[in-house]
Amino acid sequence: MIRFILNRDLISTTTAPGTTLLDLLRRERNLKGTKEGCREGDCGACTVLVGSRSPDGVQYRSAASCLLPVGDLDGKHLVTIEGLNGDGLSPVQQAIVDEGATQCGFCTPGIVVALTGFLLTSTSLAMEDALAAVEGNICRCTGYTSILRAIERLVASIDTILADPLNRIHTLVEASILPAYFLDMASRLDNIATNESPKTAHETPVPVAGGTDLFVQQADRLQNHALYFLSKDLRLHGIRIEKDTIIIGATTTVEELKGDTRLRERLPAWERALGLVSSTLIRNRATLAGNIINASPIGDLTILLLALNARLTIRGPSGVRCVSLDAFYRGYKQFDLNEGELVTEIRFPCPPLGNRFNFEKVSRREHLDIASVNTAMLVEEVDGYITKARLSAGGVAPSPLFLTRSSAYLSGKPVSIETVMELTQLVDAEIAPIDDVRGTAHYKRSLLRRLVIAHFVECFPRLALEELLP
Repeated sequence: MIRFILNRDLISTTTAPGTTLLDLLRRERNLKGTKEGCREGDCGACTVLVGSRSPDGVQYRSAASCLLPVGDLDGKHLVTIEGLNGDGLSPVQQAIVDEGATQCGFCTPGIVVALTGFLLTSTSLAMEDALAAVEGNICRCTGYTSILRAIERLVASIDTILADPLNRIHTLVEASILPAYFLDMASRLDNIATNESPKTAHETPVPVAGGTDLFVQQADRLQNHALYFLSKDLRLHGIRIEKDTIIIGATTTVEELKGDTRLRERLPAWERALGLVSSTLIRNRATLAGNIINASPIGDLTILLLALNARLTIRGPSGVRCVSLDAFYRGYKQFDLNEGELVTEIRFPCPPLGNRFNFEKVSRREHLDIASVNTAMLVEEVDGYITKARLSAGGVAPSPLFLTRSSAYLSGKPVSIETVMELTQLVDAEIAPIDDVRGTAHYKRSLLRRLVIAHFVECFPRLALEELLP
C-alpha cells in the first residue's frame, strides 16, 4: 500500500509502484490539468510539486510527473494545478492572465505550478532565478515574451516572502498564492506511516533513484517490476566535508549540488556548470550516482567528476570497495559494478583555494539537451607554471574519458599560448570520436579543440586567446 497526500486528500493506493504519476493522475484520479506531452521530462506540461518532510517543515520541489514513479511518493505531499486553485485566481495565475501569457493553454498549468514552486523555495526573487524555475517549461504559442512579462510582474509584486523564510508558507497563504490547507501539511505528513520498498523472493528489485533517464528508457518494463527506492535510505544522501575530502551521497540531486555553498566557494565555476545540466525540473530529481551509472559517454556530471579526481564507494554482498572514476568505465555502457552492488558515495579531494576550474558544453539548446561534446578542466598554477592538471572530455570516446596523456603533459608547463596549442594536438591524438546524430567525428574533434582553448580563455584571461576562437 502506497500512502501520500494528493492536494488536500490522503490517498491509499495499491497501484503498481512503477506506474508513473502522470498515468495515475490522469487515468485513475481524473485530474486532467496535468498535461501529457513528451513523456520524457522535456516539455514541463506535466509539472507537479512534491513535498517531503524536513526538520523545518515541508520542502517542496517541482518534478516532471511523467518520470516520477508512484512508489516514490510514499509519505509525501503531491500538489497538482488543481491543488493550487482557490476561490479566485492566485497572483501567479493573475499575472499570466493580465499579460496575455497563455494561448492554447496546454503549457499553462505546468508554468503556474513551476512558478509557484519557485515562490515556495527560492532564496532570491531575482529575475534570473525565476527564469531558471521555468527553464524546463516549453510554450509553442506565445513566443515567451508575454510569459517573461508575467514573470516580471509577479516578481515585482511579491516582495515580502523572503522577510521570514521559516514562515514562507504562512506568507504565501496570506498572499493567496497557496490555499490554506498547506498550513497543517507538516503535521499531516507526520501521521502517515510509510512502507519499505517492496522486495520479492522471485524477483530482484531494480534500484531506482531519480529515474529521470531510467523511466524514459524503460517505463513499460518497470511498471510491474519490483522496485527498490533508494530515496528511503537516508545514508545515501547528503554532502559533507571530512578533512580535505568532499563526500557526496549517491542520491544527492543535481539541484542540491548546484546550490551547495561549500562547493561553490571551492569551485567558483560550479554553479554555472551545473546550470547547464538539463533543467531545474529534472535537476530536482536527477541524482549524482544515477548520472554515473547511466554511463553515457557525454554525461555532464561524470565529465565534471573525472576532472575532480573522483572515487566511488561501492557496497555489495562482498563488502565495500573503492574505485577511481577514471578506471570505472570499461567500454560503451560497461562499468565495474557487480551484481548486487550499489554506488553509495562519491568523494574527491577538496580543490585548493585559487584553483582554476571550468566546464564547457556544446549542444543544440542551452538547456534540456544532450551535449555533442563536453569537457572539464581543473588546474593549479604557481608563478605562471601549471603544477597539476586534470582534463576530461565526453562525446569523443565510447565512455566518459579522462585525458591521461594530455593532463600529464600540462604538469610543469608554463601558462602560455604555445602550451595551449601543443595541448590541443595531444588531445586530438587521445580521442576517438565517431559519426552520429550529434555530429561527425571531424566536427567533434574541431569542437573539442575549441573547447580546450575556451578552458584557458576562462581560466587565464591574460593569455588573450580569444583570437584563436571563431
